[in-house]
Amino acid sequence: MRVFIAGIDGYLGWSLAQYLSARGHEVAGADTFFRRAWVEEVGSVSALPVYSIDERLNAFAERYGKPLNFRSGSLMDYEFLAGYLADFQPESIVHLGEMPSAPYSMIDQQHAAFTQQNNVVGSLNLLWAMHETCPDAHLVKLGTMGEYGTPNVDIPEGFFEVEFRGRKDYMPFPRQANSFYHLTKVHDTNNTMFACKTWGLRSTDIMQGVVFGTRIDEMGDDPRLCSRLDFDQCFGTAINRFACQTVIGHPLTVYGKGGQTRGFLPLRDSMQCLTIAIEHEPQAGEYRVFNQFEECYTVEELAQKVQQAANEVGIDADIAYYDNPRTERDTHYYNPDRQHLIDLGYVPTHNVVAEVKIMLQDLLPHRERIMEKRDILVPDIRWNGARRRSELITVTST
Repeated sequence: MRVFIAGIDGYLGWSLAQYLSARGHEVAGADTFFRRAWVEEVGSVSALPVYSIDERLNAFAERYGKPLNFRSGSLMDYEFLAGYLADFQPESIVHLGEMPSAPYSMIDQQHAAFTQQNNVVGSLNLLWAMHETCPDAHLVKLGTMGEYGTPNVDIPEGFFEVEFRGRKDYMPFPRQANSFYHLTKVHDTNNTMFACKTWGLRSTDIMQGVVFGTRIDEMGDDPRLCSRLDFDQCFGTAINRFACQTVIGHPLTVYGKGGQTRGFLPLRDSMQCLTIAIEHEPQAGEYRVFNQFEECYTVEELAQKVQQAANEVGIDADIAYYDNPRTERDTHYYNPDRQHLIDLGYVPTHNVVAEVKIMLQDLLPHRERIMEKRDILVPDIRWNGARRRSELITVTST
């Protein structure tokens, strides 16, 4: 299958290009290297060294026996995008080319406006380019479980049956986004649903949980093939951040009481799920939603699992509780469905502790690289618009 990946240089994109190529798919992709620039802007680096795109492409060709079809360009450049899709004629398009950080979108007006424009207009351009150049392609769009928010009812996979004043209908489940970034994903959902209904496009909207992990098996031992691993307050997801903090002896930074509950899955499981979605396309005109995660945990439970993994590899880890810079409920009900991918063959791989142990072993050789950026590990971006470093509440020792 010919698969086009928007955002192919990123954490998920670079991993997915290898996962698909190892399974015989023909992969092409575009990137503008914004993720590299954003992480530098917030004063951080990837915990795992990220090689230049030329070095990555050379390693890819050596590993998989053929060059990766890559072009540097932006989804905001419609002529570039439509031309690339017209040339490659993908059968499936995986959209990973957005700014993916809630805190980054909340820094100030400029970052909020950039996030909205880059994500919403870029995704709209992609829909139009599909419509005009490859209307039979299948769009696998990366959404987020964060679109749903934390409602006090179970969360279905995209749609649910509603009864109101004696009448019933099957409708999209309400979205309750909690950042300007998450709102862009909601807008994408509406635009994609409309494009499927109006133009007969086909799309799978992946409501993905929080992804963690340093590797997939397909990367082998070549460091040029490793994906990035961020740990700053903007781009470092909870477990990735905790693992990096562990290897330098920094307490794990839990916000508030740590009762916020989310769905999580390892990087290797994200690759498995995305590939299942790619290989099982919907009908023309169909818009479907998959909730993609392994299990749900509170942030405190995750910190405790990282602490357990650290102890099993001989590292002491403390958990520190800081006042929460975000505007969100500290404890809440959270029970989302995830049956569609299971029905198509998704089988979870490692549990959190086993995966974190692999992460710690991968990160220990880069301890000094992380240590140089330890000053950024306590957040200062706040949802009220003020920049103030979070204050320590308490520490729990091992």
